[in-house]
Amino acid sequence: MAKEVQHSGTVESAEKGKVVVRITSRSACGSCAAKQACGLAEAQEKIVEVYTARWADFKAGDSVLVGVQQRVGMKAVALAYVGALVVLIATLALSIEFFGLGEGMAVLATVAAVVLYYAVLWLLKDKIEQSIQFTITTNN
Repeated sequence: MAKEVQHSGTVESAEKGKVVVRITSRSACGSCAAKQACGLAEAQEKIVEVYTARWADFKAGDSVLVGVQQRVGMKAVALAYVGALVVLIATLALSIEFFGLGEGMAVLATVAAVVLYYAVLWLLKDKIEQSIQFTITTNN
C-alpha cells in the first residue's frame, strides 16, 4: 500500500462533485519528504479542492482529513525542480559548447529556456492536476 500524507482541515463548502477544504499545516510537515511539493509546509493555510462522489456527505464546518499519495508529491518535486534543473544545465551546456554562445548570451538563453519550461508546465496544469487525486475522510 502506498504511503499517504494527510492533513486535517475544515470544509469550506461542498457542491456537486467537489468539496473545498481549508487546510492548516501541522508540525508533522517538517519530517515529510514531499513537503516542498505540496506547498503546505510554508503556508499556514491552503485551500484544496477534493473531487469526490461523496460530496453530499460533507457540509461547511466539518472537520476532515485530506490525503494525497506521497508519490504524487515526489512527482510534483520532479516536475517543479528537477525538470527545471535539467533544462537549466542542458541549455547552458549546449549554448556554450554546441552553439558557441558567449557566457552572457548563454545565460540569457538558459533563463529563457527555464521560463519556457515553466510556461509549458502552466499550460499543462489541468492535465497535471488530473493526476493528483486527493482523498477525504471525516476527522473523528
